[in-house]
Amino acid sequence: MAYNEFMADRIRQLFREKKANFYEKKMMGGLCFMVEDKMCCGIHFDKKKEMDLLMARIGPDAVEEAMQKEGCLPMDFTGRPMKGYVFITADGFDLDEDLAYWVQLCLNFNPLAKRSKKR
Repeated sequence: MAYNEFMADRIRQLFREKKANFYEKKMMGGLCFMVEDKMCCGIHFDKKKEMDLLMARIGPDAVEEAMQKEGCLPMDFTGRPMKGYVFITADGFDLDEDLAYWVQLCLNFNPLAKRSKKR
């Protein structure tokens, strides 16, 4: 199982409602939503925890406050937290307004985010 298609549809709908110019890219065993050629957020199925996670690129300044929210965890693919990114468990995005909150945080940070280098 790569990612939850229902969750992907919910995120797509939010991006459409917010009129965000986005595209999708399969990566990291999941699905990333790209805005302005930068990773904005994504979906990842954690095999160890056996659960779907929302990956949110919210920027380093928003992480401390975000960690106080239900279901928010450090994003640590490699065992080290990635600066400016968090994972959110289903407890934190199950409700539509909660998912909208996280997607909006990602969209707020996106203009400040750096593009990754083209290979």
